[in-house]
Amino acid sequence: MTAFSITGATALFKINYYKRSENMYNSANVTLGRIKKRYDFVGKQRNVATPLSYSGGVGSGSLPTANVANYGDAIITSKKVYAVCVVDRETIKASANDKGAFVKATKETIQKCVESYNRNASRILFNDGTGSLGAGDASTTVTGDGSSGTPYVVVIGAASWKEANWEERDFINYDTETTLLEVNEVVPATRTVKLVGSSVGLAALTGVGPMLTTKYFYMQGSKDNDPSGLKGVLDATSGTLYNITVQRRWQATQKAMAGAGLTTDAMNDVMLDVDKKFGKTPNLIESSYTQFKKLLSQLEDQKQYVLEPRSKDLKGKVSFKGIEFMSSMGAVPVFPERFIEDDRMYFLNDNFIECHHRPDFGWFDDDGTVFLRSATNDEYEARYGGYYENYITPTAHGVMTGLAT
Repeated sequence: MTAFSITGATALFKINYYKRSENMYNSANVTLGRIKKRYDFVGKQRNVATPLSYSGGVGSGSLPTANVANYGDAIITSKKVYAVCVVDRETIKASANDKGAFVKATKETIQKCVESYNRNASRILFNDGTGSLGAGDASTTVTGDGSSGTPYVVVIGAASWKEANWEERDFINYDTETTLLEVNEVVPATRTVKLVGSSVGLAALTGVGPMLTTKYFYMQGSKDNDPSGLKGVLDATSGTLYNITVQRRWQATQKAMAGAGLTTDAMNDVMLDVDKKFGKTPNLIESSYTQFKKLLSQLEDQKQYVLEPRSKDLKGKVSFKGIEFMSSMGAVPVFPERFIEDDRMYFLNDNFIECHHRPDFGWFDDDGTVFLRSATNDEYEARYGGYYENYITPTAHGVMTGLAT
């Protein structure tokens, strides 16, 4: 005898969907919410006249000889940054109301597209402008063949590992290749990523190795195409930044800790050095979660600090909570940031970080609609983003590197 049951008569039972769960990741970014954003960047480039010294011509006892100040011409050029989503037309119709699906396909797709764009913008802001995600570990070899059943298994070197850079479902490139690799799985404990797709370089290294620490993985199409980031600007010791040669008045305060532990004295050193050099004190400190945890254990008075966003439209809707560091220059809020490497801490003045956008940044709706019909497939595509550059005045900020982890 067989009883009437869910298993035996499964086709008669509906699936009950509870409310959609929260995202299983952290997409907040304090700095992106604070920096100045401009949407008036037109023309080939934007030039910023930058004084790099006082003028000469001062003295006592007799009339001094005049001398002009030293000026640099900072140049801002835009970079192309996009997020793209595609949705099948039948899926749109099947999810037109609550009877058909738990969420509307168009609404869900648009939301996830913008979230992913913001996540990538955070990666860009704390990176070096190269689009790099990390390089392989020279002590390990590649395994697998890139198929879904046996993906390439790659270990990322400790020196370039940053967990936030690696997200399942991202498409990436290896070295100079243009073929796509999909991130299939991330194992943070062993710095391992599993990749599905085609790569001549990885195929040649499979079972042979070693991987070269000079060959990086990149967000798809992003090699040397990202806007400027804090790591690239604040770590610079030579070359040029925005067309101005790196020099005493055009260089961030840099404190290499050489494996030493975080101390409030070291933090005060950076704060004072920035103030001495630039004349304005950092108003925001951001660190890795590793260093933030170490700082929490040192600070006896752990205050809650609510930081309002710069945009008036977001006041009352967005805020961030952190702690205050009572520096020699006064109280400064400290926040953890997942896109910062474990061994570093940034001392920022967010009044001197600007994001210069071309007009009409956002959804590409020049044709009067966000979703554009595909010419070859029964689907619609939407594009988000545009053209911008992060302009970071290096002298206004400080960075601490090489902290004990």
